Amino acid sequence: MTPLPALLLQTWHELKFDLGSPEDIDGFPWSAPISIVVLVLLCFLLWKARRNYMALPEAPAPVKAPGGQDVTVVIPARNEEANIAKCVAAFKDVRVIVVDDASTDRTATLAAGAGAEVLKAPPLPRGTVGKVNAIMAGAKAVTSDYILFVDADTRFQPGFATALSNYAYQERVSMVTCFPRQRCETFFEKMLMPYAFALYFSGVNARRIHDVKKPDVLANGQCLLFLRSAYEFLGGHILVQNSVVEDVALAQVVKRHRMATKVMRAEHAGEVRMYDSLGAIWRGFKKNSFRFLRLNPRTGVQVVLTSILLTSVLPLSFWLAWQEQWPIFGLLLAAPAALLAPWYGGFGRAWLYLPAAYLFQLIALDGMVTALLHLKTDWKGRKV
Repeated sequence: MTPLPALLLQTWHELKFDLGSPEDIDGFPWSAPISIVVLVLLCFLLWKARRNYMALPEAPAPVKAPGGQDVTVVIPARNEEANIAKCVAAFKDVRVIVVDDASTDRTATLAAGAGAEVLKAPPLPRGTVGKVNAIMAGAKAVTSDYILFVDADTRFQPGFATALSNYAYQERVSMVTCFPRQRCETFFEKMLMPYAFALYFSGVNARRIHDVKKPDVLANGQCLLFLRSAYEFLGGHILVQNSVVEDVALAQVVKRHRMATKVMRAEHAGEVRMYDSLGAIWRGFKKNSFRFLRLNPRTGVQVVLTSILLTSVLPLSFWLAWQEQWPIFGLLLAAPAALLAPWYGGFGRAWLYLPAAYLFQLIALDGMVTALLHLKTDWKGRKV
C-alpha cells in the first residue's frame, strides 16, 4: 500500500497545477488544492486526537485480594433502576453510598438490596444542579481517606476502587479520573458516541493536562477519585454546585491549587452506557457540549475546527467529483474513516462519521443557542 504522504505528492504532480493565462483561471481545478489543505489539517487533528487519548496512562488492574487504601464509593442516582444494582455490585469490597435524588422508581430499593447504604438527597436549593446536590450529600457521610464518585450507569470490575485508590496513594496524586469503555447498543449510539469522543480528544493535550503549571484540564465525572483531605481543603462540589459540567469545573479548581492529578484510560476495568436513544444523546450533548467548550477555550477552538473540517468532507467530495479529481476524491472520503476506525472499532463502521458529522452539528448548534439564550434543557425530569 502506498503511504499517504507519497500518494498525496504523486497526485499533486499528476494534476499539473498550471494556472496559465488569466482567462484559464476559471477552468483551474481549485477543488484539488483546497481539498488537500482540508485533508492535511483534518488528518493532523484526527491523528492528534487518537494519539492524545492513547497517551493517557492505563488505570491499574483491579485487585483481587482485600486490603489497601480506605475508599468509599459515592453514587448519585435519579431514576436509575435499570442500572443501579449492577453498578453497586462491582464495589462489594468497599463501602458504597447511593444518594437517591428524588427518584420516582425503585432506585433506592434496588440499591439497598445490592448492598449499598442509601441516603436521600436533601431538597434542591435554587440554582444548584441535582446531581451535584446529591454528590454533596454523599460526600458529607464519607470518613475514608479516599472518595470515588461514579455514575449509576457505569459498571466496574470488582477491586477497581481499591486499585485506583492504591494507585493515587503510591503516585501521590490528589485527583484521578478515568474514561471507561463506551458501551453502545443502538444505531445512533454506534454512530454518534465514537464520533463525539474523537472530536473531544482532538482538542486535548495529554502532556498539558498533567502539568500543574498549565491551565488545560480534563475530567470525567463518571469516575472521579479524590484524596478526601484534598477534596475538603478545596471546598468540594459546593464550588461548582451550579455547573452542568461539574467535573471539568472542579478539575479547574484543582489545577488552580497546583494539585497533582492523573487522567487515565480504563477500558479494561469498566464500561458505561451514557445514553440509550437518539433523544437521550441529543439532550445530553445539548446540555454539555457548548458549556464544556466555554470552560476550555483552547480545547474548544480545536474541537470546533475539527467539526467544521469533517462537515466539509461531503461538499468538497461533490466538488471534486464534478471536476473529475478522482484520486483526491477517494482520499478525502477514506482518510478520515481510516483515522476514525480505532474509535468506531473498524474501518467499515467508521464510515458512519459522514452522517454523524451533520447530526452532531445540529446538536451542537442547538446546545449553543440554548446556552447563549440562557434557556433550560430537560434532563431526567428537571430543567438544567
